Order: sequence, then structure tokens, then C-alpha cells
Amino acid sequence: MLPITVIVSTYNAEAWLEKVLAGYALQTHPAFEVIVADDGSGPATADLVARTAAAFPVPLRHVWHEDQGYRRQEILNRAIPLATHGYVLFTDGDCIPRRDFVATHARLAEPGRFLSGGYCKLDMDTSTRIDADDIASGRCFDPAWLAAAGRLSGSNRRKLGAGPVAARMLDAITTAGATFNNCNSSAWKSDLIAVNGYDERMKYGGPDRELGERLENAGVRGRQIRHRAICVHLDHARGYRTDESIRANLAIRAETRAQRRVWTPHGIVKRAANDDARPLASSAAASR
Repeated sequence: MLPITVIVSTYNAEAWLEKVLAGYALQTHPAFEVIVADDGSGPATADLVARTAAAFPVPLRHVWHEDQGYRRQEILNRAIPLATHGYVLFTDGDCIPRRDFVATHARLAEPGRFLSGGYCKLDMDTSTRIDADDIASGRCFDPAWLAAAGRLSGSNRRKLGAGPVAARMLDAITTAGATFNNCNSSAWKSDLIAVNGYDERMKYGGPDRELGERLENAGVRGRQIRHRAICVHLDHARGYRTDESIRANLAIRAETRAQRRVWTPHGIVKRAANDDARPLASSAAASR
């Protein structure tokens, strides 16, 4: 059984994070831990993690740095070296995982690969409506229930409604590229370290894709699992998105592809030399 470290990024979204952690408390895979990588949230997030950790079924930790604007890549680079396990699953604090989410990544992991999942995006009304009972019962992953609660696209109906055989077939024939996506991707910790993690020059708009492109340049190939590793994405505004950051990120990605670049000098090694991250909460709760 492959043990996994799940890294959940968040910023001042306690209501959504509480739902996400509720999903991780119900996972069928027993051998994992959760690190909440916090890009400068206020004390309410630390309080939530501390309360949740006390009764969480697997180890739960909180890693935080000061709020200096959008620095998600930096906090993720701080979290990666702290991973206890050799395989790392990345997701966001607005993505509720289905019960088999971690187990699916563990089952499909293989050397020389990273896994590329996706998400089923919900509208705000449905996102707000989902509660702990909906997560525990699995209703929030039922396409009929979601369609009755709000809008649900055809592609999301297929993801949520596909059984194991159909999901495997859909992943085999999908035209979507196997890109690295922060919301739902996993890789070996050693491969992430080998490419020096995320490029910290990059803001919102593709830094995860750029990491995946460097992994590909290093010979680590992506594998599509978007119809098998299921999570639902809660709605939110994106005030941190700017045209300037998108243009700058596209230029960095173009350079990575043109130069077949594997390593970024703006990553984990730089971060380790000047690290102000503080672990705030932890739980030594035994795995189920």
C-alpha cells in the first residue's frame, strides 16, 4: 500500500477548507497524511486546522507564511520537503475529494509518471449548499443530485457518472492533455525535488503546468486520470488573476519548452536557504 502526502493549498477560505477536510476524513485509503499549505491566511484558518487535527483520522499539519500577496508557489515549495511520504498529491482548498480519491492516486502511481486529474466545477449556490451530510453520504458527487441543485455541464456528468470500466475508457480516449494541475495531480517527491519544485517567479495562471513541463523534459510522463480521480470544485472569485501575471507566466513556459529546461533556479533550493515557514498545527493521529 503506497503511503501518500496530500498537500492542500489555501488562502482565507475556511468555509470551503472545512468541507474539503471533511472529504479527506472519509477517504478509503488509510496510509496518508494531509499538509495544509497556507499562503498567509488569518488566524481563523490556523484555528480550523488545529480543531480538525485533534480528531482527524490521519496526520494533519498546517504550514504557513506571512501574507505578502499571492505566493502560492512559495508555500507549496515549503510544503514539499516536509512531506513524510515519497509520493505527493496536490489539490486545492476548494476541491472536495470523493472517498476513493487518494486510493485512486495510490493505485495508479508508477515510476517515471505523474498523474493528471481534473475537477467538476460547481456554481456558487451549489457550493454553498453542500454540507457535511452531503459529503458523508456522497450526494455531492451524484450527478442527478448536483443537476437538481444547480448547473452541471455534460462533461462533469460524464466524469461523475462513469463507473470504473467506463472511466478507464474515457481516460484512454480523452483529447485533454495530461498536464500537471494543482487541483488534482500527483508525483514522486524525488521527481519534484529533482526539478526544484515550482518556479516562484510565477503568479496565478499556469505555474503548475510549467512544473509539469519540466517534469516531462526530465522524462517523467503525465498520465490522464481525470475520469477516475474525482473531486468537486467549489466556486469562488479570482481577484488575484491579472493579465500581467498571465503574460509573464506564458513567457516563462515558452522558455521552458524552447530550452527543454528541467531545473528552475527559483524553486525549492532557493526557498530552503531562506525559509520563514512555520508549522502551526499537527496531529499524530494513527491511520485507520
